[in-house]
Parts: sequence; structure tokens; C-alpha cells
Amino acid sequence: MPNGSTRTGAKARILTGPRGTFAYMFTLGDTRCSGYGGTESQLAHFPNEETRARFEEFGSVWGLRGKRRYRLATRVGRRTSGRFRQFGLNDRPTTIGDHPPTRGMETRMNKSRSGRYFEDYRIGETIEHATPRTVTDGERALYRALYPARHAVHSSDTFARNCGLKRSPIDDLTVFHVVFGKTVPDVSLNAVANLGYAEGRWILPVWPGDTLRSVSEVIGLRENSSGKSGIVWVRTTGLNERNERVLEYVRWVMVRKRDPGRPAPPTVVPALQKAVSADQIVVPEGLDFRRYDFGAAGERHRWRDYQPGETIDHIDGVTIEEAEHMMATRLWQNTARVHFDATARPDGRRLVYGGHVISLARALSHNGLANAQMIAALNSGTHVNPCFAGDTLRAWSEVIEKTETTAPGVGAVRLRLVATRGAPFVLRDADGKFLPEVLLDLDYWALMPM
Repeated sequence: MPNGSTRTGAKARILTGPRGTFAYMFTLGDTRCSGYGGTESQLAHFPNEETRARFEEFGSVWGLRGKRRYRLATRVGRRTSGRFRQFGLNDRPTTIGDHPPTRGMETRMNKSRSGRYFEDYRIGETIEHATPRTVTDGERALYRALYPARHAVHSSDTFARNCGLKRSPIDDLTVFHVVFGKTVPDVSLNAVANLGYAEGRWILPVWPGDTLRSVSEVIGLRENSSGKSGIVWVRTTGLNERNERVLEYVRWVMVRKRDPGRPAPPTVVPALQKAVSADQIVVPEGLDFRRYDFGAAGERHRWRDYQPGETIDHIDGVTIEEAEHMMATRLWQNTARVHFDATARPDGRRLVYGGHVISLARALSHNGLANAQMIAALNSGTHVNPCFAGDTLRAWSEVIEKTETTAPGVGAVRLRLVATRGAPFVLRDADGKFLPEVLLDLDYWALMPM
């Protein structure tokens, strides 16, 4: 059987054959290694150097001489079979007779993936996420079917051309969801909760036909006091088919540990900006609001009409349905179990994807902020409380600050967007804690005609 690797749970097996032949499988985190050989040295074959290093760090190297097993080396500090069993290896090798064990081993290999756990991450690690996605006008249509989105620049090619663009770009939050969805199998498949965002910037427009992929770097790790989970910070970059950056952001996730008894990696908490500064905002090339059609956009209010400290009640509400939120999450290829599997949470309820709440709140904000046409940056964001099917979501906004840009007729306004099950303009209690009815607290920059 050729050497190879896949992802699976924690278990391993050694099979022995005649005249010193053997086959083996072992698991390192989520990486499974397997091989077949006839000498001790062949047991040391690994799919790559990272796997070799992890095996030497966490596991024991075992060899076989005929049908007799013996230990070659260990890094774990103990030489007892009990410690041996803790690494998931069988106490006794299994004899398989007079033929090489290739076929039998292949049928017993588990080729599925259980996802990463907290102890599987390393600071500085770069993760290339699978499944690039070509986005089309189909995503645009489905986005409007799922959310009451009406911002004109993402709805009309004619409107977008009047604003200096070649056509209507893909919605900013569609881009976010697609890039985010790629990361889930490697970052948050075993997440307890997605905690927050920072330092997000939309760098280039995405056009129908573009193909997006995602790359993440692990920038922070901290085990929780319970020892059962930890927080992982990643910086994710979305790239198009020309390897141009279209989006970047930081998010942090609470991830379960596979083994609460395992030592935690060293704590590193990244220092993040409180907000994207005005000079870091990227305005799409060619964007020009001097011929902006306020009638087509749906409101007359422009950049100069909004003042810091002003609050806006967006009035309308949306009751979240089970089928709709799961359909939306599937659209973004987000595979997190808590959104689909009612047995994944102790309360037996499916958790609504936080990005679904963001898109609903942003769409509702059109009533009062119809001319906040494009999201330019994501300063911070927190999913304050869980959201479930049956919740009725409403939204309100607060103007935080404003700035001009170098693009003709284009200003930027910094907004707080709050999604809530309760009344508008109420965020925290007397002790400064978020109220239980608040679902989302999002701080972002939007581009608006001056």
C-alpha cells in the first residue's frame, strides 16, 4: 500500500505479515498516515516533513521485526503500555496471515475528516482552503431571494455604470460569505462559537465570473480556563483567479479541544486595530458619485445629511425560518455542524449562521441608509447572543464618524449596525453587559454620495 495521508479521528493500527512484512496506520491530530514495508526503516516513511515533525513531537515510533513488536524511540517521557494506549495505538498487533496486508488495510482506512481541534493549530501556520468558487449572477439572484437587499449599485448594471463602474459588482457581503465559507472546514468545523471580526477591508470589486479562494494565517491562540476549548485567531485573505486580494479580515473562534488533558500551545493574543483608519479605506477604481441618481437609489439623504451620534431605526423586521437560514448557509458552502445538525448542541437547536444575521441587518438598514451603497471596511463585529429560527430580527444604526475620500463625490461614513430581537437604541444594561435580546454589534465603513 503506498504511503499517504488523510484526515480522521484518533486511532491507529499495526498489522504484521510473514518474513518481516508489515502495514501500519497512525493518527496525528487530524492527519492519518499509512504505509506498507518490510524493514524497520520503511516504517519511518511520512507523507511530508510536517507529519514527521508532529509524529516525533507527539507520538512514538514503532517498528516490527517479523511478528515481534519493539519500540525504537519515544518523545513522551514514559515507557509504559498505558502511555502507548493514550496515543491511540493498539496494545497488540494483528497477524494477517501469509499475504501482504494491502487490500485489508485499505478497506479499514477512514477517509473522512473530523475537522481541526484547538491543539491542532500552530502560530504562523498558513492554511490553503479547499474548493475555489466561481461566482455568477446566480449568487446575486439567490442573495436577493434570501435577504431583502435593495442597494442600487449591487442591483443594477445601469446604476453602477452611472457611478463609474464597468457593471454591477457582486454584493460585498456575498464576497464575505463565500470567502468565509471556504475557511469553515479548517477553522470552525468544531467551533463552539464564532466570536468576532476586526481589520476587515474590501480591496477589489468582485465581478460575475470571478473565481474566489481563501487563505488563512493563524495569528493567535489562547486556551480557555476550562481546558475544554480555546480561542483561535486567523487572518483570512480572499483572492481572485489572478491572485489579487479582494478581501481580508481577522476573526476569532472558540474551538473545542480533542483531549482536555493535552497541553495547550503557548498563548499568543494578537494586537488588533480598534478600527480601520480612514487612510486605509480602499475605494473601487473609477467609482464616481457626481452623477448619482438619488431617485433610482430610493432616498435623498446623502453624506452631508448624517451627523456623528445620530441614530436610525430601520423599522422593519424579519422572522427567521429554519429552512431559509440553512439554505443560505449551504449557499456559502459553510459546513459547520451547529447550523445543520440538531444533535450538535446540547439544547437540540440549530444555530443560525452569524453571517446570515449580518446580511439581514444590512438589508434592513436600506430603510434610512439606502445611499450607504458599498461596504468598504469592517472595523469590528461581535455575535453577542445566539440566534435561532423563530427569532424576529430588527435593526438600528448609529453614525460614529465621517470622512471624505479622494474619489469624486464619494464620502465614507462609519456606522454601528445592531441586530436585535428587542427595542431600538438599547444595547447594554446598567452593568455594561449586552442585553440578551441583542444579536449583533457591527462597526463598519460604507461609501456614500456626498
